[in-house]
Amino acid sequence: MKTMAVSKFKATCLKVLSQIKVSGETLVITKNGHPLALITPPPPIKKKHSLFGTMKQEMKIEGDIMAPLGTDDWDVFNR
Repeated sequence: MKTMAVSKFKATCLKVLSQIKVSGETLVITKNGHPLALITPPPPIKKKHSLFGTMKQEMKIEGDIMAPLGTDDWDVFNR
């Protein structure tokens, strides 16, 4: 684990953060020789899975869903 004085970290903050992200190392920031902060790289980002198709096996289509409804069926919907 590397250590760095807070004054040096302040001067090179963006560069140090980029190095930590690439290397994966943890850095201890010190002030007057005592630990002040601990900087670690972020955990890996988990890929989100698409919800499209997740219910594929859960239902079954009966009959022709594109055929027009008869008058009896429309009466049921209009109640």
